[in-house]
Order: sequence, then C-alpha cells, then structure tokens
Amino acid sequence: MSRPRSYTAVTRELRVSVQPFFLEEQSDPDRSRYVWAYRVEIANEGSHTVQLLKRTWLITDARGRTQRVHGDGVVGEQPVLRPGDEFRYTSGTPLSTPSGIMRGLYHMVDLDTGEAFDVVIPTFSLDSPHAPGAVH
Repeated sequence: MSRPRSYTAVTRELRVSVQPFFLEEQSDPDRSRYVWAYRVEIANEGSHTVQLLKRTWLITDARGRTQRVHGDGVVGEQPVLRPGDEFRYTSGTPLSTPSGIMRGLYHMVDLDTGEAFDVVIPTFSLDSPHAPGAVH
C-alpha cells in the first residue's frame, strides 16, 4: 500500500499539513458510503502566540456538491500555539461518492496583538480505491 499524500500550506508563518487516508473498514460502497480520516498538523513557525478559535471546511463530492462546515475550534479544542509549538489532531468525513476534495480556513487570533486573521487549510484530495482513474 502506498503512503498517503501530504498537503501543506503556510499562512503568516503557520504551517498546516494534512494527510488524508481512506477508511475501507468504515466504508460501504454498496450503500454509497465512503469514509476518510485526515491527520492535521498546525505548526507555529512565527514569533507570536496564536489561538485557533473557529474552522470552516468546504467539502465537495465527485458530483460537485459542496457542504460547508463551520464551528468552534477543532476536535473540541481551541488550541493556543506559542512560537515553536505544534498541534496535531485527526478527524474525518463521509461522502456519498468515491472521491472528493476538501479545503478550508482556520480562524485565528494573534494573542500578542489581538488581531484576527485566517489561515489557509490546503486543498486536499479524497480518493478511494473505488474511484477509477483518480489522479489527485
């Protein structure tokens, strides 16, 4: 089995890396249910302390239908990242198609200055073995 691909974006010295992987054991292609997990690492490579307050995801399936998910924090947390800190978490999403894409934003605040800003979550591909010809 090949190693899952990693996707990375950097905004204001915050590096966000995402590694999606297909969960065959939780999927049921006969019922159009395909499930992925994704591991996220947020690394503060800057000199300011920041906090992740909210997140917005856009999840698009192979038919082009997009679901917007917005809420507080990630996995029940609103992590504070001091310079040099990293925060890692794993989450997941189901789709009714065997492939799709996700992208999003973390809504942050600089705790040193009080400035609110957004951090890009890189667009990443959700490909399953049930999606013939996936090229992402």
